[in-house]
Parts: sequence; structure tokens; C-alpha cells
Amino acid sequence: MTGPLEAIADPDVHAAFREWLLRAADDELVIGHRHSEWTGFGPDIESDVALSSIAQDEIGHARAMYAHLVADADRDTDHLAFSRPASEYRHGIFVERENAGWEWSIARLALYERYDALRLRALGASNQEPVAGLARALLREERYHALFADTWLVRMCGGSPEGHARVQAAIDAAWPDALGLFERTDADERLLTSGVLPAGDPRKSWEAAVRPLLESCGLTVPSASAREGGRRGTHTPEFERLLAQMTEVRRSDPEARW
Repeated sequence: MTGPLEAIADPDVHAAFREWLLRAADDELVIGHRHSEWTGFGPDIESDVALSSIAQDEIGHARAMYAHLVADADRDTDHLAFSRPASEYRHGIFVERENAGWEWSIARLALYERYDALRLRALGASNQEPVAGLARALLREERYHALFADTWLVRMCGGSPEGHARVQAAIDAAWPDALGLFERTDADERLLTSGVLPAGDPRKSWEAAVRPLLESCGLTVPSASAREGGRRGTHTPEFERLLAQMTEVRRSDPEARW
């Protein structure tokens, strides 16, 4: 059920939580659009349909989160999703990267889904209803996304040395941006200090979840520094191009309801 976020007495903590939820919604919106670009171009019809379905799920998840954010504001979900300048989006750079081959998209999906699962568990354990309940429901759908990614990762790594090498190259290229998903701002510190979100090291938990998958495929876990900026509104030209495509219809008639 959609409704306004449960009130947090401290206005700074309330604003921090809204920023944190906006990050999650923006991540889902942008990666959903990137997945959708494979529609009609997947390696086989079953995978084409599956990734298209995942794209639809992610965009639906974003819409549900936006709905909670606008429930107590004078805006609608379409405005929040499609009427902001690029600098007001808070998604990680990882999700905005252009698709660079099927192996890249699958590597990104596998890494992202483990991050998203950790985030949804944290949100589901918070006292922020009704969005905590939404997180628990979404987590059930995300499991299937991870299963699809893992199955393809195993398939590509076990097919041939060339396939294995291409997946390793994709993981190496994706890793710095994937680490950038954990970029912190003042909002994170406020939420941790206030107890709205549980204490812990999400990056360490993520790496503990990712490592067994990669090693089971014979892949080497990269050693690289995080590439950050997205959580603070600094994005790449790749996102500028994507945003223009995403908002083309909206910009043709901003007052229409799509």
C-alpha cells in the first residue's frame, strides 16, 4: 500500500532517509532502462524475454519507491522520474553505463543484484512503514533476477576459454563502478547514527556474497578502487544521453499523464 513515509522527528534525519530512498529508486529506474535496451537483441528468445521482464520489474520497483516519496509532496511519480536535471539523480554510475556486450550486462546484473538484496534487507528491517513492507515484497522478485544472472555467468564461464576471458574482462571493467554503489554522503552518517538503518559494513557483506559466485566460475576477484560521484549527482556523458532518451516523450508534453 502506498502512503507517506512514517514521520521521523528529526528533520535532518527525515531528509537523509528520503535521499537514501531516492538513490534506490534512481538505481532501479536507470538499470531498468539499460536492461530494456536488450529487448529484441538478446542471445536467444528466452533470455531476451527474461531480461525484458527484469527490466520491467526494476522500473516498476522504481515507480513504487517514487510513489512513497511523492505521497506527502506536491508532485507525481512521473515528475520525479523524468523531470529532473541529471545532477539531481542519485543513482550510482554503475547502473548508467552503456551496455558493452552481453557478458558485461550479465556481470553488472550479478553484481548489482547482490547489492540490491542487501539494501532491501536493510530497508525491510527499518521502522519506516509502509516502505519497509514494500522492500520485503520486492526482495522476493529480486531473487529471480539474481538467479538469471548467476545461471548465465556460469554458462559463459564454462563454455570456452574465450568466453571465460570475456567475462573476466567484464568483471574487471565493472568492479570500480560497482564499488561506487557504496559511496557515502552525510545522509548515510545521519541514518546510521540515528539507528534508522542498521550498523555494519555493507561493502564487506557484498564482497562476501559476490566472492563465492565469482570463484565458483573460476573468476578472479579484482583489486581496484571505487569510482564514485553518482550519489552526489556527478554523472557521465553516458547518462546524459540516456536521460535524453528516457525523457523524450515526457518533454513533448510535460502536463500529460503517461
